[in-house]
Amino acid sequence: MRLDKFLKVSRLIKRRAVAKEVGDRGWISLNGRAAKPGDRIKVGDRLEMTFGPRHLVVEVLEIREAVPAKEASNLYRVVSETFDRAAEV
Repeated sequence: MRLDKFLKVSRLIKRRAVAKEVGDRGWISLNGRAAKPGDRIKVGDRLEMTFGPRHLVVEVLEIREAVPAKEASNLYRVVSETFDRAAEV
């Protein structure tokens, strides 16, 4: 599955167009390297996302094409989440 589609299906990012833009800007890395929106992801991959002061690391647990909102968080596991107040300014 494409990275941008996974971000939308898992509801880590609400819209696929936004997920594509985030990938184009280099705010996401896949297994330690810069990720593009069209990169293929698989179970066990590690995604690192930086959105302003927030840094989120998740591990892909499952890949499905369509998921009800209540089950979206079952597709990934949060490895770490940090919030840097110094970057907020």
